[in-house]
Amino acid sequence: MKYDANKALLESEIPGLKLVNRGKVRDVYDLGDALLFIATDRLSAFDVVLPNGIPGKGRVLTQISLFWFNLLKDVPNHLITADVSSRAELAPYVDDLAGRSMIVKKAKVLPAECIVRGYLVGSGWKDYQKSGIVSGLKLRAGYRQAEKLDEPLFTPSSKAAIGDHDEPISFEQLVDLVGKDYATEMRDLSLKVYTSAADYAAGRGIIVADTKFEFGLIDGQITLVDEVLTPDSSRFWPADAYKVGSNPVSLDKQYVRDYLETLDWNKTAPGPVLPAEVVEKTVAKYEEALKALTGK
Repeated sequence: MKYDANKALLESEIPGLKLVNRGKVRDVYDLGDALLFIATDRLSAFDVVLPNGIPGKGRVLTQISLFWFNLLKDVPNHLITADVSSRAELAPYVDDLAGRSMIVKKAKVLPAECIVRGYLVGSGWKDYQKSGIVSGLKLRAGYRQAEKLDEPLFTPSSKAAIGDHDEPISFEQLVDLVGKDYATEMRDLSLKVYTSAADYAAGRGIIVADTKFEFGLIDGQITLVDEVLTPDSSRFWPADAYKVGSNPVSLDKQYVRDYLETLDWNKTAPGPVLPAEVVEKTVAKYEEALKALTGK
Protein backbone atom coordinates (compact mmCIF):
# COMPACT_ATOMS: atom_id res chain seq x y z
CA MET A 1 0.00 0.00 0.00
CA LYS A 2 1.24 3.49 -0.81
CA TYR A 3 0.66 6.19 1.80
CA ASP A 4 1.73 9.84 1.80
CA ALA A 5 3.52 11.65 4.64
CA ASN A 6 0.19 12.27 6.42
CA LYS A 7 -0.73 8.56 6.29
CA ALA A 8 -3.33 9.08 3.58
CA LEU A 9 -3.74 5.98 1.41
CA LEU A 10 -2.89 7.02 -2.15
CA GLU A 11 -2.71 3.66 -3.89
CA SER A 12 -3.54 0.07 -3.03
CA GLU A 13 -1.42 -2.92 -3.97
CA ILE A 14 -2.81 -6.46 -3.68
CA PRO A 15 -0.53 -8.99 -5.40
CA GLY A 16 -2.40 -11.89 -6.95
CA LEU A 17 -5.60 -9.95 -7.58
CA LYS A 18 -6.41 -8.36 -10.92
CA LEU A 19 -6.74 -4.57 -10.75
CA VAL A 20 -9.82 -3.79 -12.85
CA ASN A 21 -9.73 -0.03 -12.50
CA ARG A 22 -7.89 2.70 -10.64
CA GLY A 23 -10.32 5.60 -10.66
CA LYS A 24 -10.18 9.09 -9.22
CA VAL A 25 -10.77 7.75 -5.70
CA ARG A 26 -11.52 4.02 -5.87
CA ASP A 27 -9.36 1.04 -6.73
CA VAL A 28 -11.36 -1.94 -8.00
CA TYR A 29 -10.14 -5.55 -7.95
CA ASP A 30 -11.65 -8.69 -9.45
CA LEU A 31 -12.47 -11.37 -6.87
CA GLY A 32 -13.90 -13.73 -9.48
CA ASP A 33 -17.50 -13.85 -8.36
CA ALA A 34 -17.50 -10.26 -7.09
CA LEU A 35 -15.51 -7.01 -7.04
CA LEU A 36 -13.51 -5.41 -4.24
CA PHE A 37 -14.05 -1.63 -4.03
CA ILE A 38 -11.37 0.21 -2.05
CA ALA A 39 -11.98 3.89 -1.25
CA THR A 40 -8.51 5.44 -1.06
CA ASP A 41 -7.78 8.84 0.46
CA ARG A 42 -7.16 10.39 -2.96
CA LEU A 43 -9.05 13.59 -3.67
CA SER A 44 -9.99 14.82 -7.11
CA ALA A 45 -11.08 18.35 -7.94
CA PHE A 46 -12.04 19.63 -11.37
CA ASP A 47 -11.45 16.03 -12.52
CA VAL A 48 -7.78 16.13 -11.50
CA VAL A 49 -6.43 13.80 -8.78
CA LEU A 50 -4.39 15.94 -6.39
CA PRO A 51 -0.88 14.88 -5.30
CA ASN A 52 -1.62 14.48 -1.59
CA GLY A 53 -4.58 12.81 0.06
CA ILE A 54 -7.02 13.47 2.89
CA PRO A 55 -6.23 11.04 5.76
CA GLY A 56 -9.20 8.82 6.62
CA LYS A 57 -11.33 10.16 3.77
CA GLY A 58 -11.86 6.74 2.20
CA ARG A 59 -13.21 5.34 5.43
CA VAL A 60 -15.62 8.27 5.81
CA LEU A 61 -16.88 7.80 2.25
CA THR A 62 -17.38 4.08 2.77
CA GLN A 63 -19.18 4.43 6.10
CA ILE A 64 -21.53 7.09 4.70
CA SER A 65 -22.26 4.97 1.61
CA LEU A 66 -22.99 1.93 3.78
CA PHE A 67 -25.34 4.02 5.89
CA TRP A 68 -27.31 5.21 2.86
CA PHE A 69 -27.38 1.78 1.20
CA ASN A 70 -29.01 0.46 4.36
CA LEU A 71 -31.42 3.39 4.79
CA LEU A 72 -32.46 3.31 1.12
CA LYS A 73 -32.54 -0.46 0.76
CA ASP A 74 -35.81 -0.39 -1.18
CA VAL A 75 -33.65 0.75 -4.13
CA PRO A 76 -31.48 -2.09 -5.51
CA ASN A 77 -27.72 -1.60 -4.91
CA HIS A 78 -24.56 -3.59 -5.57
CA LEU A 79 -23.39 -4.14 -1.97
CA ILE A 80 -22.70 -7.69 -0.79
CA THR A 81 -20.74 -6.99 2.41
CA ALA A 82 -18.25 -4.60 3.97
CA ASP A 83 -16.61 -7.44 5.93
CA VAL A 84 -13.37 -7.98 4.02
CA SER A 85 -12.31 -10.66 6.51
CA SER A 86 -14.97 -12.88 4.91
CA ARG A 87 -12.61 -13.45 1.96
CA ALA A 88 -9.52 -15.56 2.63
CA GLU A 89 -7.51 -13.91 -0.16
CA LEU A 90 -7.86 -10.53 1.59
CA ALA A 91 -6.71 -11.76 5.03
CA PRO A 92 -3.15 -10.29 4.76
CA TYR A 93 -4.58 -6.85 3.98
CA VAL A 94 -7.45 -6.55 6.45
CA ASP A 95 -5.81 -3.78 8.51
CA ASP A 96 -5.43 -1.60 5.43
CA LEU A 97 -8.80 -2.46 3.91
CA ALA A 98 -11.16 -2.53 6.91
CA GLY A 99 -13.61 0.35 7.02
CA ARG A 100 -12.76 1.62 3.54
CA SER A 101 -13.75 -1.36 1.40
CA MET A 102 -16.85 -3.06 0.06
CA ILE A 103 -17.34 -6.38 -1.69
CA VAL A 104 -19.93 -5.78 -4.39
CA LYS A 105 -21.77 -7.52 -7.20
CA LYS A 106 -20.45 -7.16 -10.71
CA ALA A 107 -22.46 -4.75 -12.83
CA LYS A 108 -22.39 -3.29 -16.32
CA VAL A 109 -21.96 0.38 -15.45
CA LEU A 110 -24.07 2.75 -17.53
CA PRO A 111 -22.10 5.60 -19.16
CA ALA A 112 -23.53 8.67 -17.40
CA GLU A 113 -23.42 10.52 -14.10
CA CYS A 114 -26.94 11.07 -12.76
CA ILE A 115 -26.92 14.47 -11.10
CA VAL A 116 -29.86 15.83 -9.10
CA ARG A 117 -29.92 19.50 -8.11
CA GLY A 118 -32.21 20.70 -5.33
CA TYR A 119 -30.58 24.14 -5.12
CA LEU A 120 -29.11 26.46 -7.74
CA VAL A 121 -25.37 26.58 -7.08
CA GLY A 122 -22.03 25.70 -8.65
CA SER A 123 -21.94 25.11 -12.40
CA GLY A 124 -25.75 25.16 -12.53
CA TRP A 125 -25.79 28.67 -11.11
CA LYS A 126 -23.13 29.79 -13.61
CA ASP A 127 -25.12 28.38 -16.53
CA TYR A 128 -28.34 29.96 -15.22
CA GLN A 129 -26.70 33.39 -14.99
CA LYS A 130 -25.58 33.14 -18.61
CA SER A 131 -28.69 31.77 -20.23
CA GLY A 132 -31.38 30.80 -17.74
CA ILE A 133 -30.87 27.21 -18.92
CA VAL A 134 -29.38 24.31 -16.92
CA SER A 135 -28.64 21.07 -18.82
CA GLY A 136 -31.15 21.97 -21.51
CA LEU A 137 -33.85 22.89 -18.98
CA LYS A 138 -35.23 26.44 -19.10
CA LEU A 139 -35.75 27.80 -15.57
CA ARG A 140 -37.94 30.68 -14.48
CA ALA A 141 -36.37 34.09 -13.97
CA GLY A 142 -35.54 35.47 -10.54
CA TYR A 143 -33.54 32.73 -8.85
CA ARG A 144 -30.72 33.83 -6.56
CA GLN A 145 -27.47 31.99 -5.83
CA ALA A 146 -27.99 28.87 -3.67
CA GLU A 147 -31.77 29.27 -3.73
CA LYS A 148 -33.92 26.17 -3.45
CA LEU A 149 -35.36 25.16 -6.81
CA ASP A 150 -39.11 24.90 -7.25
CA GLU A 151 -38.54 21.19 -7.81
CA PRO A 152 -35.38 19.08 -8.02
CA LEU A 153 -33.76 18.92 -11.45
CA PHE A 154 -32.28 15.83 -13.10
CA THR A 155 -29.19 17.07 -14.95
CA PRO A 156 -27.06 14.16 -16.21
CA SER A 157 -23.50 14.42 -17.47
CA SER A 158 -21.10 12.34 -19.50
CA LYS A 159 -18.56 10.21 -17.64
CA ALA A 160 -15.04 11.50 -18.25
CA ALA A 161 -11.76 9.66 -18.02
CA ILE A 162 -9.27 10.82 -15.38
CA GLY A 163 -7.93 14.21 -16.40
CA ASP A 164 -10.89 14.98 -18.66
CA HIS A 165 -13.94 16.98 -17.65
CA ASP A 166 -17.48 15.67 -17.31
CA GLU A 167 -19.83 17.43 -19.75
CA PRO A 168 -23.51 18.19 -19.06
CA ILE A 169 -25.91 16.36 -21.34
CA SER A 170 -29.64 16.67 -21.89
CA PHE A 171 -32.14 13.94 -21.08
CA GLU A 172 -32.48 13.37 -24.83
CA GLN A 173 -28.73 12.77 -25.09
CA LEU A 174 -28.96 10.31 -22.18
CA VAL A 175 -31.67 8.48 -24.12
CA ASP A 176 -29.28 8.26 -27.08
CA LEU A 177 -26.62 6.76 -24.75
CA VAL A 178 -28.64 4.13 -22.89
CA GLY A 179 -32.09 3.95 -24.48
CA LYS A 180 -35.39 5.50 -23.40
CA ASP A 181 -36.42 2.87 -20.84
CA TYR A 182 -33.12 2.89 -18.95
CA ALA A 183 -32.83 6.70 -19.14
CA THR A 184 -36.32 7.13 -17.71
CA GLU A 185 -35.66 4.69 -14.87
CA MET A 186 -32.29 6.34 -14.08
CA ARG A 187 -34.01 9.73 -13.89
CA ASP A 188 -36.92 8.50 -11.77
CA LEU A 189 -34.70 6.56 -9.34
CA SER A 190 -32.27 9.49 -9.02
CA LEU A 191 -35.08 11.88 -8.11
CA LYS A 192 -36.61 9.34 -5.71
CA VAL A 193 -33.33 8.66 -3.87
CA TYR A 194 -32.42 12.35 -3.71
CA THR A 195 -35.82 13.32 -2.30
CA SER A 196 -35.74 10.56 0.34
CA ALA A 197 -32.19 11.41 1.37
CA ALA A 198 -32.80 15.16 1.42
CA ASP A 199 -35.86 14.68 3.65
CA TYR A 200 -33.87 12.49 6.05
CA ALA A 201 -30.88 14.86 6.12
CA ALA A 202 -33.12 17.85 6.78
CA GLY A 203 -34.15 16.18 10.02
CA ARG A 204 -30.45 16.04 10.95
CA GLY A 205 -29.87 19.72 10.22
CA ILE A 206 -28.21 19.11 6.83
CA ILE A 207 -29.29 20.41 3.42
CA VAL A 208 -28.42 18.14 0.49
CA ALA A 209 -27.99 20.79 -2.19
CA ASP A 210 -27.13 18.37 -4.97
CA THR A 211 -25.67 14.93 -5.51
CA LYS A 212 -24.72 12.49 -8.23
CA PHE A 213 -25.41 8.79 -8.66
CA GLU A 214 -24.08 6.02 -10.85
CA PHE A 215 -26.17 3.10 -12.03
CA GLY A 216 -25.32 -0.27 -13.51
CA LEU A 217 -27.16 -3.30 -14.79
CA ILE A 218 -27.21 -6.51 -12.74
CA ASP A 219 -29.27 -9.28 -14.34
CA GLY A 220 -30.95 -6.59 -16.43
CA GLN A 221 -32.02 -4.54 -13.39
CA ILE A 222 -31.02 -0.89 -12.88
CA THR A 223 -28.90 -0.88 -9.71
CA LEU A 224 -27.17 1.82 -7.62
CA VAL A 225 -23.39 1.33 -7.79
CA ASP A 226 -20.20 3.01 -6.58
CA GLU A 227 -20.68 5.49 -3.74
CA VAL A 228 -23.91 7.17 -2.73
CA LEU A 229 -24.56 10.56 -1.08
CA THR A 230 -21.04 11.16 0.22
CA PRO A 231 -19.13 14.45 0.66
CA ASP A 232 -17.29 13.59 -2.58
CA SER A 233 -20.46 13.23 -4.62
CA SER A 234 -22.75 15.74 -2.88
CA ARG A 235 -22.98 19.23 -1.46
CA PHE A 236 -23.93 19.15 2.22
CA TRP A 237 -24.82 22.47 3.88
CA PRO A 238 -25.44 22.93 7.63
CA ALA A 239 -28.98 24.31 7.72
CA ASP A 240 -28.20 26.74 10.53
CA ALA A 241 -25.54 28.50 8.39
CA TYR A 242 -27.46 28.52 5.10
CA LYS A 243 -28.23 31.86 3.44
CA VAL A 244 -29.57 32.56 -0.03
CA GLY A 245 -27.45 34.85 -2.19
CA SER A 246 -23.99 33.53 -1.38
CA ASN A 247 -21.94 30.34 -1.56
CA PRO A 248 -22.99 28.49 1.63
CA VAL A 249 -20.68 26.85 4.16
CA SER A 250 -20.30 23.21 3.14
CA LEU A 251 -19.29 19.86 4.65
CA ASP A 252 -17.76 18.41 1.50
CA LYS A 253 -14.96 18.91 -0.97
CA GLN A 254 -16.37 22.25 -2.14
CA TYR A 255 -14.04 23.74 0.48
CA VAL A 256 -11.09 22.37 -1.50
CA ARG A 257 -12.55 23.59 -4.81
CA ASP A 258 -12.95 27.08 -3.33
CA TYR A 259 -9.32 27.06 -2.16
CA LEU A 260 -8.10 25.91 -5.58
CA GLU A 261 -10.05 28.71 -7.27
CA THR A 262 -7.79 31.19 -5.46
CA LEU A 263 -4.66 29.73 -7.10
CA ASP A 264 -3.07 30.43 -10.46
CA TRP A 265 -3.82 26.91 -11.73
CA ASN A 266 -5.33 25.95 -15.09
CA LYS A 267 -7.27 22.97 -13.68
CA THR A 268 -5.24 20.41 -15.59
CA ALA A 269 -2.83 17.78 -14.24
CA PRO A 270 -0.66 17.90 -12.29
CA GLY A 271 -2.69 19.49 -9.52
CA PRO A 272 -1.21 21.57 -6.71
CA VAL A 273 -0.19 20.08 -3.37
CA LEU A 274 -2.72 20.98 -0.68
CA PRO A 275 -1.21 22.78 2.33
CA ALA A 276 -1.52 21.18 5.77
CA GLU A 277 -4.19 23.65 6.92
CA VAL A 278 -6.46 22.83 3.96
CA VAL A 279 -5.98 19.09 4.52
CA GLU A 280 -6.84 19.40 8.23
CA LYS A 281 -9.96 21.48 7.60
CA THR A 282 -11.10 19.06 4.90
CA VAL A 283 -10.68 16.12 7.29
CA ALA A 284 -12.79 17.98 9.87
CA LYS A 285 -15.55 18.72 7.35
CA TYR A 286 -15.78 15.10 6.18
CA GLU A 287 -15.89 13.83 9.75
CA GLU A 288 -18.56 16.39 10.66
CA ALA A 289 -20.68 15.22 7.72
CA LEU A 290 -20.31 11.59 8.87
CA LYS A 291 -21.38 12.44 12.41
CA ALA A 292 -24.25 14.73 11.37
CA LEU A 293 -25.75 12.21 8.95
CA THR A 294 -25.12 8.90 10.72
CA GLY A 295 -24.61 9.85 14.37
CA LYS A 296 -21.30 7.93 14.33
